[in-house]
Amino acid sequence: MGPGLVILFSLFGVLNGQGGKQMSIEECCKDGRDRGIDKQDCTALPLISESTTCRIVQEQCCAAVLEDSICTNGINMAKDQGGCDTQFPGSTCETKTAKMCCDCCLLGRAAQEKGLPCDHSLSLGYQCGLVSRACCDDGAPDVETNNNLVSDKDNKTLTVKDNPLLNECSNGLAKCAQECVGNGTCACFKGYKLKPDGKNCEDINECLLGASNCRVGERCINTLGSFRCQREVSCGTGYELTDSNNCKDIDECESGTHNCAPDFMCQNSQGSFRCRPKNQCGDGYIQDALGSCIDINECLAQTGPCHPGQLCMNTVGSFTCQRNSVNCGRGYHLNDNGNRCVDIDECKGPDGACAGHGCINLVGSFRCECKTGFIFNSISRVCEDINECRHYPGRLCAHKCENAVGSYKCSCTQGFKLASDGRNCDDLNECESSPCSQECANVYGSYQCYCRRGYQLSDRDGINCEDIDECALPTGGHICSYRCHNTPGSFHCNCPATGYTLAPNGRSCQDVDECVTGTHTCSETESCFNVQGGFRCLFFECPPNYRRAGENRCERLLCNQTSECLASPLRITYYHLTFPTNIPVPTNVFRMGPSNTVPGDHVQIAIVGGNKGDFFSAQRVPSGGVMAVTRPITEPQDFELSLEMRLLRYGTTSTYLAKVLVFVVQEQPILPYNAIPE
Repeated sequence: MGPGLVILFSLFGVLNGQGGKQMSIEECCKDGRDRGIDKQDCTALPLISESTTCRIVQEQCCAAVLEDSICTNGINMAKDQGGCDTQFPGSTCETKTAKMCCDCCLLGRAAQEKGLPCDHSLSLGYQCGLVSRACCDDGAPDVETNNNLVSDKDNKTLTVKDNPLLNECSNGLAKCAQECVGNGTCACFKGYKLKPDGKNCEDINECLLGASNCRVGERCINTLGSFRCQREVSCGTGYELTDSNNCKDIDECESGTHNCAPDFMCQNSQGSFRCRPKNQCGDGYIQDALGSCIDINECLAQTGPCHPGQLCMNTVGSFTCQRNSVNCGRGYHLNDNGNRCVDIDECKGPDGACAGHGCINLVGSFRCECKTGFIFNSISRVCEDINECRHYPGRLCAHKCENAVGSYKCSCTQGFKLASDGRNCDDLNECESSPCSQECANVYGSYQCYCRRGYQLSDRDGINCEDIDECALPTGGHICSYRCHNTPGSFHCNCPATGYTLAPNGRSCQDVDECVTGTHTCSETESCFNVQGGFRCLFFECPPNYRRAGENRCERLLCNQTSECLASPLRITYYHLTFPTNIPVPTNVFRMGPSNTVPGDHVQIAIVGGNKGDFFSAQRVPSGGVMAVTRPITEPQDFELSLEMRLLRYGTTSTYLAKVLVFVVQEQPILPYNAIPE
């Protein structure tokens, strides 16, 4: 035990933890030593106090125990083997410590053998010096310690008051640490030895010197002035550890910890117990574990109960002895005279002993020559079938192997057929049997059905093809512009009965221009105007005081200078246009302005008639004016709008009137799938 730890014991009596629990320095050291004995990691011990000093004491006491144990191993190796170089391979810290103690012990023993003093003046380390001196003292006659003056191991002082030599120590000049034996000579208690100064005593490490009497399985732990032995392993089941460190048998019968049934009584044994039936069996019987009486076959005993030359016959609860007769062993039988055993020829007979296989008779036995696919069982002495599939897995057949009596056969999984060699498997072309309703593609080990355009494979069986209803697909509304009609494997589009015809792409509906095709019903005095899905017959006449100046224009005649005539428009022009319903708003649909512009012109434009519902509005632009749709028109209807433009030029105002016929038709219709048109 190092001097630093002794200083700690003298400086600290009690450690106060932050948690309020007082923990003495001795308790901290005891905990560390116990954990060192259990060979725990001294650098990661669980703290028993939050005090830093207690943690240090814990760790150092733990390390001291481990170092003592490692050092003891090295000393024992030096004493037993007499060498250290080859006994400690490696370079770990434990190996270095053990080798140091081994080398230092050899040094001490060498000094003792050469008659040199054990307390040499070599500058060895502290621990090496202790080990060297201990091994040197251990090999020399123990005179220094004067252990013969100590009466027992309890460290009691010498009771030699009547010895006149001891009175010489009464003056106190000897200054002995423990005992003065007279004439100024100091001695130590048992378990201690005198230091080189001849006055102080130091503890003898019996464990280090190998002087303990610990038994196999016990660990020596050094104490001040003595030592103690502690078991390294537990006593095991059925034993308990006594206060004297011995293993004592547990009497389960006395403690009542047995599990014997009510009809059994407990009988203790070393480390265990037995359950004995309460009811005992008579002679010739033995009881089983359940208490039942079973007959003893006395004839099977190692020393037979009958005299030589007699045959033992077992009976229930006893036996009888009969005169011995000739008993031939297996494979032999008595001859006709009944006095000699001769060989039995098992191969004789129609089938012999081998049941159809080759049979060879032997003296006292026979042997079967089994056919291919069989093997001879030496125990049952019959030819047994060889399961080739189990003995050679994956080596006989490509797919599946099935055992047969004396042979085996191969088979293939679905989609394959057995090859000509009877072992491998070839792909089976299932398409040759036309399993699919339309198209079939053979793949390795199987086949795949697929369908022509316009059909899809059925999810139910994966074989039949079902028609794809293109009109019902999420994109079906965009296939046809008006109406989609499904057909097996395809579809076709329809248009309204009148006013439309199917476009060349087979999907869109395009307007029929009745005015061009001549299918209109307008008279000779009317003009035909085509609209989406139909036509209009137009006819106009110039109002009074106007003359027709073209196909769609009327000009005012000379006025008689009346104000009413001068206020009427100089020109009335007829226009007609068409567009579908629900066009975006605002949308400019008509523009009106002078044919040429002159600086200083001032233009006013307004709708003066026909704007029912106020769907239209007019507004001025730099070059004239425009008419726009300003409200959504959702229903087909016709408008006859009058758009008036007033032009102020050179101080004179001129009025122009545009008669605009607007035909709002239904936007190109689209019927939902399966809808029935009116």
